[in-house]
Amino acid sequence: MPGDPLRAKWIAENYLEDAKCYSTVRNMFGFTGTYQGKPVSVQGSGMGMPSASIYAHELINEYGVKTLIRVGSCGALSDELNLRDVVAAIGSSTDSNMNRMRFDGLIDYAPVADFGLLRTAVEVAERRGVNMVVGPILAADAFYTDRPDLYDTLADYGVLAVEMESAALYTIAARYKAKALTILTVSDHIKRGEATTAQEREQTFSQMVEIALDTAIA
Repeated sequence: MPGDPLRAKWIAENYLEDAKCYSTVRNMFGFTGTYQGKPVSVQGSGMGMPSASIYAHELINEYGVKTLIRVGSCGALSDELNLRDVVAAIGSSTDSNMNRMRFDGLIDYAPVADFGLLRTAVEVAERRGVNMVVGPILAADAFYTDRPDLYDTLADYGVLAVEMESAALYTIAARYKAKALTILTVSDHIKRGEATTAQEREQTFSQMVEIALDTAIA
């Protein structure tokens, strides 16, 4: 589940055999094909938790999907990360009210990855010689923030990076008894002001995609 529908198209064209486009609704492309002989679908989710929530909910409840792996980009908060590093999100903090409303404001629910998928992804990364960093991330509601100082505080508490979908993905998967994992590539470094290009984000994050595909069929 990449956020970018063009990344979904790129994954299908470069990794899936006999890929067929099953949906172009709202230009949010979805493809099904095979990877190493096993059926795999790639579905764009859009940007942000409201959009990702719709696709995750419908994939699980209307199409019977049991495993969802987000492949996306993130902005690094940790000084230990560099551009194009691969991150696996063990848990996802959020500033969104979606889960607070879900629990009537009484519980700060902690959305986490499926351990089995995470363990498999770590093993796959090791076999591929990729130094994948595992840790917590932030799923933010806003792409641009008026409180960048909070990123420094989050980094002090071990939060590696920021993106915009994973807390919703993990929550919905937990609610409907599916497995979910987020694997990210660092596209920007928030503190250093470094960034990759839009084309690089769409087409060159191959390590992340290969780890996700190998994990999906394991």
